[in-house]
Order: sequence, then structure tokens, then C-alpha cells
Amino acid sequence: MLSEEGRSAVKITEIRIKLMDEPGERLKAFCSITFDDSFVVRDLKIIEGAGGLFVAMPSRKLTARCPACRTKNHLRAQYCSQCGIRLKEQPIAKDEGGRAKLYADIAHPINSKCREMIQSRVIQAYEEEKARSLLPGYVPSYDDYDEEQTAEAAEPIPRPESQHKAHTDEPAVPPPPHKPPETIPQKRREGDQGAETFES
Repeated sequence: MLSEEGRSAVKITEIRIKLMDEPGERLKAFCSITFDDSFVVRDLKIIEGAGGLFVAMPSRKLTARCPACRTKNHLRAQYCSQCGIRLKEQPIAKDEGGRAKLYADIAHPINSKCREMIQSRVIQAYEEEKARSLLPGYVPSYDDYDEEQTAEAAEPIPRPESQHKAHTDEPAVPPPPHKPPETIPQKRREGDQGAETFES
């Protein structure tokens, strides 16, 4: 396939879809696409918009550095995530639709023809994946390398003091009972008979 300039145009040779399980959410699926069996772009999103499904390119949050510790924080952060200093509100650029620009695409097509080709192929693959998901024994084709995992500790994990005491074999000793309030003798008022005596 050749482009209008006579150069070889890339082809999408594989599309993998990961359907999302949350009904009613705008995010319908994640997607990866392979060009010419040679180059993969991951983390495209299939989103339900006001005008139907569209494909969002992989993106990152735009950030600004803390003036004190130079840690990156997202543009709407009120405090630095590292040192805790209060941050001033950052000026945020607007996109063509007037919306605050908080993300930047990591990879994206540079002309409308390529964008339309990617979107049509991805949405077609999404509809096919939805149909396959209804079949028994369905397994998604998407490789979720970024799925959250829990690492194994290389040494014993210290417990908080309160938990350590709660798991010891020594029987718990109940606290002593509260001491009753001391009785403070009070003198009778002056002029009363028998002022030597006291009343409790």
C-alpha cells in the first residue's frame, strides 16, 4: 500500500482489546495496535462520548515542578506530594473546545486520514471482541503487563507494636479497677453547733 506521496504507508496488522467490566462507565475498553508486525502502541482507550464511541490515544498527565523540592505534581495539585508545601494555582492552557488541557498524547496520528483509519479499525475490533466475550471459555487477547501486583518481601515484615502484643501467647492481664474517689471531709459552716464534727 502506497501513500499519496508514493511512500510505503503503515498497516495495522493486529488489534488487541481488553473490555472493561464496569457497566455504565464511559471507558469501554483498553486497546493495543500493532503496525506492520513491527511496532506496538499500547493503552489506547475506547470511550463512549456524546456522539458515540471514539478512540483516545495514550497520554500522560501534565505536571509542574514544586518550587521547593522540584518534585513533579499534576497541574491542579494544591499541595506538593513530596514536601507538602502549598502550591499556587497553575495557569492551564485550553484546547480547541475550551476545555482545560490536563493531558498530553504520548503517541498520536498527525493527520485526520490516519486518525479515522485507526478509529474505524479499533471500534470494529471492539465490537467483534464484545461478541466473542459472550462465548463460553472466553479469554481476552490483551496482555495486561501493567496489572497491579504485590511484591514478595525479602525479610520479615515488622508488625506494629499493638498487633505484636495482640498475637503473643502470654495471657492478657486485665487493667486494675478504677480507684473509688477519695472521701474528702468537709467542715460544718461556721456558727453551726458541733463544728468539731465532720460530714462526709
